[in-house]
Amino acid sequence: MGTKLSTASQLFDSHLAAASRGSAEAYFELGVAYSTGTDGCEVNMIEAHKWFNLAALSGVREGGLLRAEVAAEMDREEIAEAQRQARAWIAAMSGNNLRSAA
Repeated sequence: MGTKLSTASQLFDSHLAAASRGSAEAYFELGVAYSTGTDGCEVNMIEAHKWFNLAALSGVREGGLLRAEVAAEMDREEIAEAQRQARAWIAAMSGNNLRSAA
């Protein structure tokens, strides 16, 4: 069982690394992981909404559909927090891109 958990954790880490490089597919996979509690993480609808939102903004149609499904299970404050976190991610990524270009 330890190997299975280790593999799931490595998969999650791989998705997170790809997301930090702006991968829309990784955004989507992180949304799935957080919405279902797979890849070594616990269910967290705020995180799921954030990642599905980022996927949708990056052109992943299913990201928008699953973002809506997740939002149906959240209250307004949770949705607002997920949106704040998505905006913070975008701002951080923009800052990283500016530093990389310098």
